[in-house]
Amino acid sequence: MNFDITEEQSAIAEMAGSVFADYCTDDRLRQFDHSDQAFMAPLWQLCVDTGLQALAIPLAQGGSGLGMTELMWVLEAQGKALGQVPLWRHQLAAATLAHFGHPDVQAWTLEAANGRALLTLDLSGLASAHSLQLHAQPTDQGWCLTGRVNALALAEQAQAALLLVNIEGQPRLALVELVASAIKHVPGRMTHGEAIADLLIDDLHLRAEHLLPVAALGWLEPRTTAALASLQLGVSGEQIRRTVAYVTERRQFERSIGSFQAVQMSMANAHIALEALRSCLWQLCYRLDAGLPAPSEALATAWQACEAAHLIGHNAQHVHGGIGVDLSYPMHRFLYWSRALSCALGGSAASLERLGDWLSHHDTLGWKYDLAEHQAL
Repeated sequence: MNFDITEEQSAIAEMAGSVFADYCTDDRLRQFDHSDQAFMAPLWQLCVDTGLQALAIPLAQGGSGLGMTELMWVLEAQGKALGQVPLWRHQLAAATLAHFGHPDVQAWTLEAANGRALLTLDLSGLASAHSLQLHAQPTDQGWCLTGRVNALALAEQAQAALLLVNIEGQPRLALVELVASAIKHVPGRMTHGEAIADLLIDDLHLRAEHLLPVAALGWLEPRTTAALASLQLGVSGEQIRRTVAYVTERRQFERSIGSFQAVQMSMANAHIALEALRSCLWQLCYRLDAGLPAPSEALATAWQACEAAHLIGHNAQHVHGGIGVDLSYPMHRFLYWSRALSCALGGSAASLERLGDWLSHHDTLGWKYDLAEHQAL
């Protein structure tokens, strides 16, 4: 196994770390909490200026043509800094259009790569107990959409979105322009500060080319999992770092509380959970970039991310004691982000149930079955 990263990947990780760390100071995060900003516009402009918003968009459409491994480094840095910008949704939506979109809609990809248009997406219906609430019926010119989409990120700021629609019981991705008169927005905000809106859609007519092929969802879903898990890796890693610094300095009974065995065991468990998530995530990104199937790896990564979010988040809050719930202290933000990311991933129970269902229908699992000598079995 070779866990070395290339010079290019190292440079991307270093640049992303610098951009997010320099901007997302605790003072700026506090100011954002008390503002009415939908996202950090100056930070987003920095991402556009440095090309971070187009890493995963193909070269032919104006992007950098890189893969999930490179995007993982950027999103980990974003999660560590709690940078409120739409990096992963924007470029994964654009990359999906680049790979599967009709030529008539691929102009959105170039606009996204150049930073002239903002794209968003929503796959939450795959894990919702209510299933998909947006339905499409065929018409002479294309499709007619009716229903709702809950809590779409940056619905009022983005120009277009990839949304899940139910077509005869099957989920499909459709490109929807969000300024259409048939869409009513009900704005809101997530606890961790992300601007959202419910979409109430009544007889929205789409041209046939705005509906993506079935394969598009299979391509996008594991990459969405990898993106959310990368953010969680950054959030949880910084949670641990800050907590270790706190227990090293905080003294009780004339001793650093970090010297107490219970605290040490709690932080050791948190570190193990973080590294388990890192291993799953790296394997998932490798397989996606290598063009290998990764359905079970994506579900395992989603479960690990949700479990790590809960364990690390609550351990960090517990070790901090009363100061951990003081809103003038920064730790609460990490717990808010962890909860939001877990919800976006569908939760650990749902991920484990889907993984169990996959395993019940497949009797081969693991990297060794990808080797040439096993292909004939």
